[in-house]
Amino acid sequence: MLRFLPYTLVGLLWLFCLIDVITSREDSVRNLAKTWWLLIVLFFPLAGSIAWFVAGRPVVERPMTRGQGAAPGFPEYERRGRFAAEDPEKDEDFLRRVRERAEEQRKRYEAQRREQERAQEPDVEE
Repeated sequence: MLRFLPYTLVGLLWLFCLIDVITSREDSVRNLAKTWWLLIVLFFPLAGSIAWFVAGRPVVERPMTRGQGAAPGFPEYERRGRFAAEDPEKDEDFLRRVRERAEEQRKRYEAQRREQERAQEPDVEE
């Protein structure tokens, strides 16, 4: 029974790596294309699995800090190659203008809603 343990461990490692290669994102795999890693792990179970862990498995990226352009809680903003503001002053100016425009739109909506409510009120004569 003990002599089957190494084969079982290699099989489990191979299965884990195979699933890991299949489920990893194409743009995050290192050194080779995902298809090549899949073939390497598939045809060379032990060596391919070790190579996948050492040279191919995606590195877990830490979320960017506020100064680096990341929005915490929004992983779609943390992807590589995403445009991030280079000048914090321009970024703050842009956000200020967006807030002002949103506030103007909110005020116009409120005024329009009040006007519609007044138009719907019945005229009361005494």
